[in-house]
Amino acid sequence: MTMAADIYRSARLVYRSVQPEDETIFCQIQSDPIALRNSNPRLEKPPTRKDAQDLMRAVEEALLGVVICLPSPPGSSPPQRPIAIGDIHLSPLEPDLAHHRFTTIHINIMSEYQGQGYGSEAINWALDWAFSTAGIHRVGVQVLGFNTGAKRLYERLGFKQEGVTRDMFWQAGRWWDDIQFGMLDAEWKKLREGQESRKQVKW
Repeated sequence: MTMAADIYRSARLVYRSVQPEDETIFCQIQSDPIALRNSNPRLEKPPTRKDAQDLMRAVEEALLGVVICLPSPPGSSPPQRPIAIGDIHLSPLEPDLAHHRFTTIHINIMSEYQGQGYGSEAINWALDWAFSTAGIHRVGVQVLGFNTGAKRLYERLGFKQEGVTRDMFWQAGRWWDDIQFGMLDAEWKKLREGQESRKQVKW
């Protein structure tokens, strides 16, 4: 695989570490009912400052934890800061479990930026980092049963459905399944090799 010139960028996005002043951003993420409902099974109630701080700490302490940003418009005057649109992080490897080389991916995209492919781009970037940089063997992800869009997304990205825990979550007056997906390093490598081959085809 060709090494990217800047591993903290993808086609349309930039990724940066969490900064102390990002509490406002994490408050916005926690206050977005659509984004939060689709990614978090916790009881829905008005978020507190502590909720934002807890999410911020989880991203900071992750194996990989970054704020997802749209880059500054080129030539903007005065220069503008990248626009934060969400976060993505890989769960830390516990010391006694690190030899299994397994992590779980978590992503939040603010609702006004959903449906534009940013989530797919960020997930692919995080997968590349996990498998090619961190040497991870397996990346898992949990999908709430009502989030059919996320289910289609992970299947399209190459994740395999591995299991279902029935009636795990109570939401909107009914029970929903917890669906588990996973991707192995060999599967990721095959996907990327196929993509590279298609790029090299001359029509």
